[in-house]
Amino acid sequence: MKLVVIGNGMVGHKLLEQIADRPDLDVTVLCEEPRPAYDRVHLSEFFSGKTAEDLSLVAPGFFDREGLNLKLNAKAVGIDRTAKLVKLADGTTVPYDKLVLATGSYPFVPPVPGRERPGCLVYRTIEDLEAMREWGAKSKIGVVVGGGLLGLECAKALKDMGLATHVVEFAPRLMTVQVDDMGGRLLRRKIEALGVTVHTQKNTSEIVEGPGMGVGGRHKMVFADGGALETDMIVFSAGIRPRDELARSSGITMGERGGIQIDNHCRTSDPDIYAIGECALWGGKIFGLVAPGYDMARVVAAQLKTLSLGESVAAQPQGEGSTALQFTGADMSTKLKLLGVDVASIGDAQGATPGSLNYLFSDEVAGHYKKLVVSADNKTLLGAVLVGEAEDYGSLLQFALNAIPLPAHPEELILPAREGGAKTGMGVDLLPDAAMICSCNNVTKGALCGAIAEGSTTIAALKKCTKAATSCGGCGPLVKQVLDAELKKAGVTVLNHLCEHFAYSRQEMFHLVKVGQLKTFDAVLLAHGKGRGCDICKPAVGSILASAWNEHVLKPKHQSVQDTNDYYLANLQKDGTYSVVPRIPGGEITPEKLIVIGRVAQRFGLYTKITGGQRIDLFGARVEQLPLIWKDLVDAGFESGHAYGKALRTVKSCVGSTWCRYGVQDSVHMAIFIEERYRGLRSPHKIKMAVSGCTRECAEAQGKDVGVIATEKGWNLYVGGNGGMKPRHADLLATDLDDQTLVRYIDRFLMLYIRTGDRLQRTSTWMDNIEGGLEYVKKAVCEDSLGIAAELEAEMQKLVDTYECEWKKAINTPETLKRFRHFVNSQEPDKNIQFVDERGQIRPLSKLEKNPESVS
Repeated sequence: MKLVVIGNGMVGHKLLEQIADRPDLDVTVLCEEPRPAYDRVHLSEFFSGKTAEDLSLVAPGFFDREGLNLKLNAKAVGIDRTAKLVKLADGTTVPYDKLVLATGSYPFVPPVPGRERPGCLVYRTIEDLEAMREWGAKSKIGVVVGGGLLGLECAKALKDMGLATHVVEFAPRLMTVQVDDMGGRLLRRKIEALGVTVHTQKNTSEIVEGPGMGVGGRHKMVFADGGALETDMIVFSAGIRPRDELARSSGITMGERGGIQIDNHCRTSDPDIYAIGECALWGGKIFGLVAPGYDMARVVAAQLKTLSLGESVAAQPQGEGSTALQFTGADMSTKLKLLGVDVASIGDAQGATPGSLNYLFSDEVAGHYKKLVVSADNKTLLGAVLVGEAEDYGSLLQFALNAIPLPAHPEELILPAREGGAKTGMGVDLLPDAAMICSCNNVTKGALCGAIAEGSTTIAALKKCTKAATSCGGCGPLVKQVLDAELKKAGVTVLNHLCEHFAYSRQEMFHLVKVGQLKTFDAVLLAHGKGRGCDICKPAVGSILASAWNEHVLKPKHQSVQDTNDYYLANLQKDGTYSVVPRIPGGEITPEKLIVIGRVAQRFGLYTKITGGQRIDLFGARVEQLPLIWKDLVDAGFESGHAYGKALRTVKSCVGSTWCRYGVQDSVHMAIFIEERYRGLRSPHKIKMAVSGCTRECAEAQGKDVGVIATEKGWNLYVGGNGGMKPRHADLLATDLDDQTLVRYIDRFLMLYIRTGDRLQRTSTWMDNIEGGLEYVKKAVCEDSLGIAAELEAEMQKLVDTYECEWKKAINTPETLKRFRHFVNSQEPDKNIQFVDERGQIRPLSKLEKNPESVS
């Protein structure tokens, strides 16, 4: 059977995944874009460092299989339904037996005079993003037209590019479909607090020439009420329209206002042509979320699987009475984090059901708004709105989807827990097996329970087996609840032991070390372990000892438990040499110190590179050279940058109010202070920080473990961010702090993390896994809910007071220096080894390298 799929977006690709096991299908995929399917849900992350490859949805080798032909840059321009041919823009044709239209949608651009001006863009494809980035590089002000989901995602993209960002919305509030008036007001306040200016009830009448860059902007948006807004770049994100032109021109039945009409089997008026995703109209509705599109893809895949080779169209199941899988609508509930603000909408969020009743909870101090919409008899949840905190989304969604009877006091589902009592909620045991846990990938509770019973007993294994929580990720907490509940039922105890030698978690080990005043690995092993230890527990306990007592890691009693990097106080590279990274607090450096680094690099033939954290890395050092390099650097006033340790790495900064015309606080001075305070701090994993002098965020503080952003009233503190392979946006912990309060809160946060974090667990993962999440951490750090704030501050101050530069300590300790010899009984290097520089040239040993002792 020849199957042609027009469109390779998220929904079109989901269909291909569903029929990947069909060797009897000859599939041709026509993709108008220059690349195959990618994740449009997380499109804004393109501006946070992700590449097109990172966003790709295509598994390696997916299109290499026989019978699957992908054509890129292939635009379909017509369908000959009689001859069953798809016509392409290059004049070629592709025959089909069955055709699937997965053409998606296009961004709606209001018919505003001047919308065609250069710098007026749309937000839909990676090519659109590349155009935005190109214009953003030469812009200072950006405007998004549209305050819905896509508009606010686009606003985040402009913020990530460092532009002064505005959102212009025709309606009286943001996200009119998902939230009500009260929720919209709170959402607006929270977004404006992050530096985005919101303009509601604004109708743009025309776009004209502006005063120009550096004055006001290239464009001037003129509003119907007589106001105006000057900007350099305009991005239209005011909704979508279905791409239905192919179906329309071929005579397929359309909706009155557009969209390709489909039945419950996703068939169009032509039984050999299906439509799925945002181009399809079912029951008079266009579904603009990915989950309903995935449901349609599954329906079409099921239809195709019922067909046999050579079966005629007349033999296919027809009409709505067919027993095949059907599309009968979709839940449009959604949970998002927009510009760092949690927003969730469930079911009838606006209370349109006749007789429905509302429960409202608003905490404007904390920035939370919650609403329940219940049936007239107060027994069924119809809808909900959550703004600012959406932890209850998963359980509330299940109440709504499965008609679970509400408790006697439904308001307790959204009210904070009462003094001394637990918050009313819903255990996953109450959910039926048919309850949809992951709507993106159609995973029910029953499917999860089945996978767990068959051996998928970790979150990672469950994700791999069922695909749950692998798309938008919103169901992740509920998936974990199901896993925990099923393991408990099976009598399985989930061990969090450090390793086979210690039957304790890292958090428990930390407390045992502190309470028992244990100062060495041998003492810890004797008191609480067994055996001799291993490569897992030794570095972990070594890190705990350093965090607790701050003794030099290369003291004889500690050196045997260090990993390779800590053992040599340098980073081992793949060629067996080491890299050396001196600390440069805040990125501020004198010309004299720059000259010293250059001389050291010349003397030892080291490859130099400026890192992403505003430091200079020196590569290619041999073990016996390390003390000599350190001595030159220490003599010049440098300290170890701890690039080798699970410790504070860098505190990145912009130039702040000292130089930048946008700066409102001295970010350089604060970054230097913070870096010098926490230098040498050992923790479960490495720590990176940043300080930005204004909300333009040039230091990228919201992607760091601890991020500080200046405001006109003080500092905003963000925690738990992370770049790298699994990026996580930092959470806002506190706002408008003075210098002293900021430092106290950072002290508390870091010590709480050091006490409770797991082995090799970044703050980002710790924040996602700690019970209570952000609210727990916020109350512990800012409100002292645990009653240990003074204790945490005192512990941190002790570590600060006992700091020593590990390089300086090492070169002043003769016993330590012995480990850096190539031979046990000689200072000489191995003259039989040839060393190659970074350009591949063989480099002979220098006079210095032949006689290291010649250096004083």
